[in-house]
Amino acid sequence: MGMSDDQTINVYDAQIDSYTDLVDQKEPDTHLLAFISRIAPDGLVLDLGCGPAADSSIMRDRGLRVDPVDASAEMVRHANETYAINARQATFADINEEQHYDGIWASFSLLHASAEELPGLLAALHRALKPAGIFHLAMKTGNGARRDKLGRYYSYYSEQQLQQYLTDAGFTIDATVHGEAMGLAGDVEPWIILTSVRT
Repeated sequence: MGMSDDQTINVYDAQIDSYTDLVDQKEPDTHLLAFISRIAPDGLVLDLGCGPAADSSIMRDRGLRVDPVDASAEMVRHANETYAINARQATFADINEEQHYDGIWASFSLLHASAEELPGLLAALHRALKPAGIFHLAMKTGNGARRDKLGRYYSYYSEQQLQQYLTDAGFTIDATVHGEAMGLAGDVEPWIILTSVRT
């Protein structure tokens, strides 16, 4: 399933205005700024599941090169109309670069991949990073998989599961943050951010 899941993509295509309002922030996210601070100037970052690409635009404004990708054609169109940022349509499975990126920003995107897909996707992202590259992974915590009220597919994991997945893929986790937030479907859910280094 994952972001090749047509039902999930269709929700994002249809809900683009609501989603853009939800993620539009007046000030850059502190987690994003922490990530940017770890990437060398002019470093190349993959924004995986970029949505409207607001994060990509902030990274670009702060001297990084960005490669924003999203499975939703409407999100890509909106990103390029808003920021002229060369966003491109791609699914998780399309990422096949080798030692190409200085950082990967996966902010609440890989939660749309199934638990069966996740190990292979993390291995591919590990390959796509340069040695010592930084990987930001934000996920919702919980267990199992289900669709939300809008029909989007989600997989939920415990902190321990995510740690194991990352370690198995070859990452070294060096920072963990917990929190909770309201999503597009109106539910407040717990989340976790794991920052890792490609070793």
